[in-house]
Amino acid sequence: MTLRLLEVVIPADLVESVREALEGQTAHGVWEEPISERLALVRILLSGEHTEEVCDRLEGRFASHEGFRILLLPVEATIPRLPEPPPLAEEAPAAAEQPPAPKRPRISREELYADIGETVRPSMVYLVMIILSAVVAAIGLLRDNVAILIGAMVIAPLLGPNVALALATTLGDVALARRAVAVTALGVLTTLALAVVLGAALAVDPTIPELAARTQVGLGDIALALASGVAGALAFTTGASSALIGVMVAVALLPPLVTLGLLLGSGNWRLAEGAALLFLINITCINLAGVVTFLAQGVRPRAWWQASRATRASRIAVGAWIVLLLLLAVLIILAERRGA
Repeated sequence: MTLRLLEVVIPADLVESVREALEGQTAHGVWEEPISERLALVRILLSGEHTEEVCDRLEGRFASHEGFRILLLPVEATIPRLPEPPPLAEEAPAAAEQPPAPKRPRISREELYADIGETVRPSMVYLVMIILSAVVAAIGLLRDNVAILIGAMVIAPLLGPNVALALATTLGDVALARRAVAVTALGVLTTLALAVVLGAALAVDPTIPELAARTQVGLGDIALALASGVAGALAFTTGASSALIGVMVAVALLPPLVTLGLLLGSGNWRLAEGAALLFLINITCINLAGVVTFLAQGVRPRAWWQASRATRASRIAVGAWIVLLLLLAVLIILAERRGA
């Protein structure tokens, strides 16, 4: 886990209270300096896994004070190298004598929200990326070119909004959920409409292997999508953005969606059912796996009243996604029997 530097702007007369609030926590260093007659800056160097707990403690204690603000900065490295951090207090409170709760190796809730929140901002760039990725995917499918198709999977910005919906469900954040649904719908409808037009304008051979592969769905596709969805959520929570490339390829939403549009545009309605089924499986598994993974990683709202609402929303969402996934599994079984 990488290091984080908290820069806490606080009224100057509360600097010592910040140190008191950090008792029992661990840090690599704490530095103070005045920034005006009224305000002071306290810098705290922490491991990433401790950041959320410290931020919650400081916000809960000082949020009502005028001028209070926390800036969270990533730290690439320090010189000299850091030893294991000692406790900030020489004597921890009695409660700290109990075995500490295990720390999950993830970034803080605020960082996670900021990273994923960036994926649900509708913009001209997002729309252009959707169009370009759909065109590239269509070319890759019609040419039966895996390399081109992988390129389309990587540049398609469809994974982020779905992970954002899972995070919104976990946190009970209605505003984030609305943005995630709106951006996902924009991407899906734009891709589908463009693919239908391309299917009507171009010669589409449904026997092309890359096209045919996305019309044949099995129960193994559910296991693949669930595993990839978990990997995607873990990549976001741990800040391992490089791992997202593999997830985008493994549980890609774009190829089955473009396949669906091409087949609909060319009049291959029966084969389009398989592509639609694969797309629904992928999007369902991403959201189900995302919610479950965020819950397992301990992603929760800070306030108790928000936590209650989030717990209820998570239960409803998990139940709904599971029911939908079971229905899709039944459809797969029926399709396999019909094909046999």
